[in-house]
Amino acid sequence: MGTDHAGFGPCKYHGGNTAAHRMRAASEMAEHQANQMLADMRVQAVEDPFAALGKLAGQALAWQEALGKIVNRLQDRLRYEGAGGAEQLRAEVALYERAMDRAAAILARIAQLGIEDRMARITERQAELVLSALEAALSHAGVTGTDAAEARAVAARHLRAVPAV
Repeated sequence: MGTDHAGFGPCKYHGGNTAAHRMRAASEMAEHQANQMLADMRVQAVEDPFAALGKLAGQALAWQEALGKIVNRLQDRLRYEGAGGAEQLRAEVALYERAMDRAAAILARIAQLGIEDRMARITERQAELVLSALEAALSHAGVTGTDAAEARAVAARHLRAVPAV
């Protein structure tokens, strides 16, 4: 009651119009909205955690780059004098610093997990399975000698033509 955040946080009689309570109420409202949106979404399990982590890293780097452009536009206005006369750092700078930290943490985690090596091993295993299936099919069909070699060569050409995902 008596605030700009009805339904969240305390009323005006209990300090609801103070800066701290208004910020907390805004945070509660944002969390409530996010929870409502999440409830409406059809959330699916992550089937490829490597790809999901790569996508997250890409988004973190894009966010960092966007904030970097905003900070660069500030030029020499990175700080300002607050209401109490104290020098303050602009929120954009703090967001940019946080974005750098998060991007670095995600990239470090990817490096720690050795994802590139794991992906290479997965790709090698998939190739082994394809070759094994091809050999089994050729054997079952009774294809041997020159015909089998030609079939392997054709399969290899087609597999090389498949674009990387």
